[in-house]
Amino acid sequence: MQTSNDPIPFAEALREVQIVKVSLWELERQWRQREQDAYARGVADGERALSEQLVRQRAELRDVQDRLFARLEGAIPQVVRDCEQALIAIAWETARKVVNSVEITPAMVEAALDEALSSLRQTGRVRVQLHAEDLALLERVNSPILLRELGGERIRMEASPEVGRGGCLVFTDFGTVDARREVKLELLRQSMES
Repeated sequence: MQTSNDPIPFAEALREVQIVKVSLWELERQWRQREQDAYARGVADGERALSEQLVRQRAELRDVQDRLFARLEGAIPQVVRDCEQALIAIAWETARKVVNSVEITPAMVEAALDEALSSLRQTGRVRVQLHAEDLALLERVNSPILLRELGGERIRMEASPEVGRGGCLVFTDFGTVDARREVKLELLRQSMES
């Protein structure tokens, strides 16, 4: 190893060499200036990189947001349909419970019979099936509907296990009128769903 006083060998002779005397203080100032310049370049490079990264992240976030809104937009009609179906089911169940909890009176049975018989346009034989308890109720109050005639023939009333309380089945030579409450409720449910 060479010491600091040993000559430094060069392959060629040095030309235009100037000896510059720089103080230690000046070297330290230059070193600090270079350090500050390097720090400023690093800060600028970091800010530029961060800015680019933020721009990319914003674009990615906008893409995620757009896809989310598109999915929500597509899901809303299904949510609306599901809510409608749930409301229909609740309304149907409520209506069914209300109808089934109403006490059957002679006036209700007479009204159901009047409604079913009023739809008949022909004359001839007519047979009406009622729930046994409804028929007994009409007989107990001597309802005038039991003596009703259609086209000069008396309407025949009979009990049937196929008919629930408050409804009736009307049979004629030309067809049947189904005025059972459960059938009416089912028609109501179907009309609510469509």
